[in-house]
Amino acid sequence: MKKQIFLLLAVIAGILQLHAATVDTITVRSTRMGKDVRAVVISPEHKKATSTLYLLHGHSGNYASWLKTAPHIKHLVDMYGYLVVCPDGGFNSWYWDTKDDDYQYETFITKELIPVVEQQYEVGSNRANRAITGLSMGGHGALYLAFRHQDLFAFAGSTSGGVDIRPFPNNWGMKEHLGEYHENAEVWDTHTVMELTHLVKPQSLRLFIDCGTEDFFFEVNNKLHEKLTYLNVPHHYLTMPGKHNHEYWARSIDFQMAFFAQCFQDKSAKK
Repeated sequence: MKKQIFLLLAVIAGILQLHAATVDTITVRSTRMGKDVRAVVISPEHKKATSTLYLLHGHSGNYASWLKTAPHIKHLVDMYGYLVVCPDGGFNSWYWDTKDDDYQYETFITKELIPVVEQQYEVGSNRANRAITGLSMGGHGALYLAFRHQDLFAFAGSTSGGVDIRPFPNNWGMKEHLGEYHENAEVWDTHTVMELTHLVKPQSLRLFIDCGTEDFFFEVNNKLHEKLTYLNVPHHYLTMPGKHNHEYWARSIDFQMAFFAQCFQDKSAKK
């Protein structure tokens, strides 16, 4: 699979600038949170999209962050021909439903956003037409949502993901939602990707995980890779030189999107 992805990237390299996708900003009403939530929708210019990649931002980001991090994503969308949706996930939601009424982002994405996107853009509503990935907090969120909602997603990924939050109990406002780790260890366990691997059903999800070797999340990503391997959960794991920064994410999105392009084209996934 890695060789195929590299070849696919090489083929498009010379013609990437020929087209640019259409970028919309939509507003979706969240009944659960009682507020409007924005999302960027990137659609191919010269092809009707049938599949959708939900692309999640990191901590302190917003719906427009991916376009700033990787402006060439518009060209990738036009080349691969599938829809990319970048929803606003709040400042530090980690894409959970929490005790705070303003942070119900699991429900928002899985029950409120997806139906609106599929109706408005007339894309496929089968799980084989949906993928989800993201960076950092969004990488955690993508796997968290995919593991818990395999009825919705057939493909999932993470780049530089905080796939185990427990080594960072005082970072990124997580204890505001989960409480102090030393007092609520069980709650933290149920909200971290590392402890949800048992939910993955055989042949249910195709996974692509990558992380930079100089990233502070590199160790937890390695441990997730080792755990998935031990549990015989098929997945693709890519490491590259890089830190937890925009430079790395602007490169890694090329590999992520090439992977999902192959997934969407695989007819066997639709069985």
